[in-house]
Order: sequence, then C-alpha cells, then structure tokens
Amino acid sequence: MVDAVSVETFSQHVLEWFEEHGRKHLPWQQEKTPYRVWVSEIMLQQTQVATVIPYYEKFMQRFPSLEALADAPEDEVLAHWSGLGYYARARNLHKCAKLSIAHHHGDLPHDLDELVAMPGIGRSTAGAILSLSLGQSHPILDGNVKRVLARFNAVEGWPGKSDVLKRLWDISEQVTPASNTSNFNQAMMDLGATLCTRSRPECGRCPLAADCQGLASGEPTQYPGKKPKKVTPVKSTLMLALMNAEGALLLERRPPSGIWGGLWSLPEVATSEDMSTWLEAAGLKAIDAPHSALRFRHTFSHYHLDIDVQALTVEISNTAVLEARERVWYNSGQLPGGIAAPVTKILNNLVGELL
Repeated sequence: MVDAVSVETFSQHVLEWFEEHGRKHLPWQQEKTPYRVWVSEIMLQQTQVATVIPYYEKFMQRFPSLEALADAPEDEVLAHWSGLGYYARARNLHKCAKLSIAHHHGDLPHDLDELVAMPGIGRSTAGAILSLSLGQSHPILDGNVKRVLARFNAVEGWPGKSDVLKRLWDISEQVTPASNTSNFNQAMMDLGATLCTRSRPECGRCPLAADCQGLASGEPTQYPGKKPKKVTPVKSTLMLALMNAEGALLLERRPPSGIWGGLWSLPEVATSEDMSTWLEAAGLKAIDAPHSALRFRHTFSHYHLDIDVQALTVEISNTAVLEARERVWYNSGQLPGGIAAPVTKILNNLVGELL
C-alpha cells in the first residue's frame, strides 16, 4: 500500500509526465464519446495499439455510431473484425450495441455497475470507458496498469491469483485521483505501454522511478510475478478443401460458440475416417482421392492447433440441398462475412492452386 503523501505525489508525477509525454493523438482520443472509446478499449484487449489503429479507423468508418453497429448484420461486424482475433469481442460488441439501443435509451450505460453488466465489459474496461469519455472517477487495472502498480509497490505473485489481483485493485483505487481521472488513467496505460514494459523497462525516464520499490530491489522485471508455466497442449484437425466442378470451394459457418464462433471456415473433421461420413451427411460425393495440400500450426493463447488441409473434388448428389445460410461455394472476391485468419491463409495458399 502507499501512504497519503505518496498517493498525492504519485498522481502528481503521473499527470505531469502525461502533459509532456502522454499519447494524445490516437484516433479514439479525438471527438471522444463513450461509443468511440468503448470500441477502442475492446479492440485493445490482447492487441497492440499499432495493430488496432487501421482496424479501428475502418470499423468506425463503417459503424460510426452505436445505432449503425446495432443495425448491422453480425456477419458484417465479424468481417470488419477479421484478422484481429478473439472474435468473441466482436460478437459481444454487437450484442452490447443492441442491448444499449433496446434498454439504455440508445446509448451505452453511464453507470459503472450497469456498464459492467453488459456483454464483454469488465470492471477495468468500464472504468476506462467512463473516465476517458465522460471524466468520471473510476480506477482501472488493465495489463499495463497492473505492471506499473506491481513494480512500484513490489507486489509479489501472479496477478491472475485472486489475492494478488485484489491487492492491485486496492492500490489502484488509492492512487486514482478524484479529478482529472481521464488524463491519469490514460497516463497509467501509456506508462505501461511505453516505459514500464514487460522486458527492458526504461526506468531512467520513468516519473515514478525515485519511489519505485521494484527498481530499488534491483530487479524490477520480477514484478509482476509470471504466470506459472505449463506445457502447451497440441491438438490436430483436418480441414476439407472441397472443390466443385466450377472450381469453387465449400465454406460453412462455424457454431456460434467455440473457436472462430460464427465465422465462415472450411469444413472440419477430426480424422480421415470421418471424411466420408461428413461428405455423405452433406450430400456430397468425392470424385477423386483426397491429398494433403497444406499443413501448418496455428497457435492460440492456450494451445497449438496442427491443421492438415485435405483437398479433393466433389459433386453434389441429386438429393442434396445446401443450406444457404450455413454453407456457400466460394470462388473469389468478397467473402460472405467474417473469416478466421488461418482460413484466410489457407484460401490465399490454395485458391490459386486449386482453381
């Protein structure tokens, strides 16, 4: 914990640093509204600022308001998210927009508890939205802020543990000023992103260095504690590159939950023995032998997925009826909605070869 004098000094140093060095020209910092800040905060989860900027600008051009987002088909929202990953974020954005229109007078809730109750918005994200856009005084605790506070106070342990997380929230509540919270919270995020980085922190330029307990220990990068290591599991799957006589590939929509939920993908089976069963159920018949056209590994946050793309030519049986909303034949051009990055990679590699 920090004492009362340190709290005042802490926030003063942070705000002074922000005036001179803080980031003030990011796209979502212009014409601030809860909607614009909300979209940026969701995109910035698990994603770097430099990556987010072009996606954010394209997203806001297509969905300039909460109403525009709520009225859009989910497929189009997912399409504008393609490449950012963690697609549940996009689905939750869409759900949240619809709920806001229906139950909150066409705007995001301006109350912290009501905002936290919305899909995909946690306490820190809600605090950031309300403080950055409306100037409300709420503490935040994203990954960058956790690192700054854990180092400054030499808080031991991994922040994923409930007791460590509670201590960091207590500290964040203490140091967050009642006024000028918008600049303070932005400054804390900027400090963690630009100076108090995970490795090689630039302590010599940090406005908090004089009182930083982590720096005083001689090993600031020990804070915060690292997540306990465990072996990353490896899973495998077969994706089917099914081509018809016209040279189009079959895509199908994935289930709404699970990886790539609601996105369009190649059909997927667990083993080669399952391939004929899947084709029969889909009303398709193979007219040549399958061959492995591409193999690669895609890594998620919690496991590796080894993908073997099996290519073969098929024809539709006379009794088959493809469900238009679930499966489409893709030849080229605009894809029918959101598509996962690994599937885009497969199409880029195979469409030219197979067509």
